[in-house]
Amino acid sequence: MSRDVRNSEEAPEENDALQLEGGVHRRYLTRSGAERMHKELLRLLNEERPKVTAEVSAAAAQGDRSENAEYIYGKKRLREIDRRIRFLQKRLDTATIVTPSEQPDTRRVYFGATVTLEDEDEARVTYQIVGSDEIDTAGGRISVESPIARALLRKKVGDTVEVIRPRGEIEYTIVQIRYL
Repeated sequence: MSRDVRNSEEAPEENDALQLEGGVHRRYLTRSGAERMHKELLRLLNEERPKVTAEVSAAAAQGDRSENAEYIYGKKRLREIDRRIRFLQKRLDTATIVTPSEQPDTRRVYFGATVTLEDEDEARVTYQIVGSDEIDTAGGRISVESPIARALLRKKVGDTVEVIRPRGEIEYTIVQIRYL
């Protein structure tokens, strides 16, 4: 079961997977990320799985299954769909849903923040800090576990952070923090 995190004290600090009792991890997702995952789960359950099941049944009716490529491929695809369904259900069941717009402390960078940065060459880049299941670097969504996000957490506008990356160290200044 998921719940909303509205208090910055409950928000993740340095890792979106927190170790709980019994070895269970708590993962954080933004509301939009959870909605995307839920939409995918419903599509798999209501569209993909029934379609592939019907194809496998039709292929099985053709007789000898050992040399029936449609049957063998269909069973493999069905296992892949079932594996993805279990993965999504587990992630959504154990996730803590964070609604960035409800963050009480909007002066600092926390999970869900959209941060505009400026590098030494005055080039600007904007990132949203999200959970590891929501990463989309082309769309500007980076994991809270990434080096940039770790450096940004708890900082405020005007602060400068150094990030070590494969191409070398870079320095960013926080220009803007938004919670959308």
